[in-house]
Parts: sequence; structure tokens; C-alpha cells
Amino acid sequence: MNFQKILVAIGGVLLVAAAWRAFGWAGVAFAATGIVMWVLMNFTRMMKVLQRAGNRPIGYVDSSVMLNAKLKSGMTLLHVIAMTRALGALRSPKDAQPEIYRWTDTTDSHVTAEFANGKLTQWELQRPVQADEVPPASPPAPDISCAP
Repeated sequence: MNFQKILVAIGGVLLVAAAWRAFGWAGVAFAATGIVMWVLMNFTRMMKVLQRAGNRPIGYVDSSVMLNAKLKSGMTLLHVIAMTRALGALRSPKDAQPEIYRWTDTTDSHVTAEFANGKLTQWELQRPVQADEVPPASPPAPDISCAP
């Protein structure tokens, strides 16, 4: 269960109750205005992130390597979408937990991220093998035989 949501609601009620006790109806109006402002700011941020993400292809990121370096456990899906400026390509069945998303760049490198209840739990960077990155074959063994 997500206790953070419950604590935020209880905190809002306590704030309004404390405002009532200290300043009466003027305090309630001030506290309620502050709470509504906080909700509207979060809603606006979410809409702006989704608007930017809607203007890009699904599952695209400028650099998978840079995304991999910036990811941290516990990040929210909204935060990752804000970093990539694109919605991830869903790889898991719809509405199943954990959710798995993939972001790919132009070099076919991709980051696959797993989110449990909207929080990043693990991720993996996959890079295609380049022809010049293939390790060279081992050199032939030296001939140590003594030939007369």
C-alpha cells in the first residue's frame, strides 16, 4: 500500500485544522488556497511533461547511454518520461505489474526499464555489437620447435 498518498491527505487535513484553530475562517481560506495551488502546480507539471512527450515518437530517446547513466532506483515513471521527453514503448502486458518500458536511440541501443507501482526498480542498457568492437582473434602460438 502507498502510505505517501495517505500521509499527504492527512497532512492537508491537519494543515486546515491548524489554520482554523489559529486564524478561524481566514486561516482555512488561506490553507485551502495553498493546497489548491500545490495541486494545480503538480497537475500543470504533469500536463507539460505529457505534452512534450506527445510530440515525439514513442520509445525514442536521444542517447540510451546518457539515459542509463541518469537513472536511479525509485524514480517515478513521470520523472523518466520528463528526462527522455518521450513515452516509453510498453513491453509488458497492459495493466500488469511490473510495467516494462523501452527507450531506443538511433544507434539501436536501448534501455529497458522496469517499474513497480510507478517506481523504477531496475533497468538494463543493451548496445548492438559493432564490427570494430569484436575482440580480435588470439595470435597464433609461436613456433618453438628447433629445426636444424
